[in-house]
Amino acid sequence: MKLRYMMATAAAAALVLSGCGGDATEPEDNAAPPAETAGEATEGTEGEGTETTSDEPVTLSFWHNATTGDGKAYWEETTAAFTEEHPNVTFDIQVIQNEDMDGRLQTAINAGDSPDIFMARGGGKLRDIVQAGMVMDLTDKIDPDIKSAYGDAVFEAFTFDGKVYAMPNSILPGGIFYSKDLFAEAGIESTPETIEELSEAVDKLKAAGIEPIALGGKDAWPAAHWYYFFVLRSCDVETINAAGESMDFSDPCWLEAGQELKSFADTEPFNSGFLTTSAQQGAGSSAGMLANHEAAMELMGAWNPGVIGSLTPNEEPLPDLGWFPFPAVDGGSGDPTAMMGGADGYSCAADAPEVCADFLNFYANQENQEAYAIAFNTLPANSKAKGVVEEPALQDILASYEDAAYMTLWLDTLLGQNVGNALNAGVVNMLAGQGTPEDIIASVESAAAKG
Repeated sequence: MKLRYMMATAAAAALVLSGCGGDATEPEDNAAPPAETAGEATEGTEGEGTETTSDEPVTLSFWHNATTGDGKAYWEETTAAFTEEHPNVTFDIQVIQNEDMDGRLQTAINAGDSPDIFMARGGGKLRDIVQAGMVMDLTDKIDPDIKSAYGDAVFEAFTFDGKVYAMPNSILPGGIFYSKDLFAEAGIESTPETIEELSEAVDKLKAAGIEPIALGGKDAWPAAHWYYFFVLRSCDVETINAAGESMDFSDPCWLEAGQELKSFADTEPFNSGFLTTSAQQGAGSSAGMLANHEAAMELMGAWNPGVIGSLTPNEEPLPDLGWFPFPAVDGGSGDPTAMMGGADGYSCAADAPEVCADFLNFYANQENQEAYAIAFNTLPANSKAKGVVEEPALQDILASYEDAAYMTLWLDTLLGQNVGNALNAGVVNMLAGQGTPEDIIASVESAAAKG
């Protein structure tokens, strides 16, 4: 696979080629192991990480977003396994709902009370706190074997001025998940490849009495995803790349994407009450609607199979779950094979104990990445762990990922929290009938001007 990732860095938003095949896949680190001296990290092997020599008691505060089920159990078991190898280390874990994580973390950082280990979504969101001096530089702390197993591309979303500030744990391309059974019930014989074909599928589902597309508009970002993907198809990658650096949205494609979304939304493809529907919490969420065959489709990232599986009646993976790439837009400048998504990872606070980096290396090894992929039913960042991926929808995502011309970061991640939040709110307002495509552009330009 040849795949280009687009991300914002402090100096410039860069496109990075990664190789996939014999020896490279997603993420990266450009580090050499540090010197082997007391109190400093030393070169380890995969599964051992970069070890510190201190035996002083250490408590690591750790915030993650796996609130229930196998994901929560994974982090409990992984931290316990690390403590077994490092008896002087204990963890103070706080589990925070995903939609609350960014705000809680920003509040803690503003108060000078950051957790030692916290979620990192990369792009502008991470860049902002890196520039504030709040994140540990991991460049010389990542195990060389982890570097080899990860490859180059995904680390770039966490790299600023040539330095790495987070360890990825999953790759998360987006697209449309769907129920094969509901498609068959509505007489849809193939997955849509164009927006016109998607609209035809919506019409068939409505005629069969099936809600076509579930949308968690209450949480804003799922609704904004629709705009993101119209941007991906309407704008070329250079234009998106430039906006991540300059916050320039003057290219007509940004407005065209909003107009394309409005035209599509005017056909009423989303579930009734989508503006008050949450994305991932409970059977009534958009993911829950797909899990319980109450809607046929949902636009979401590669974490979705795990969320859907936790919301089915038997809390098992949805047997008929399928996936297809976001359809092509007629006349758009974006490559029709391009994908949007990113990677989730974890960072250490700048003042965290050195053993924090050891833990990041520990969860990144093959065994723990395999366990992560199984627990969350998602795509691991470590290439050696991909053999455990059996979910058909995830395998379809990987196939498209391998053929993608490039992949861009989620726009709210790329643009940073303030501009990203303004973008999300502008899209929701338009879908609620309280704004226009022009208002979306005005809102992001206003937020960008405030810095």
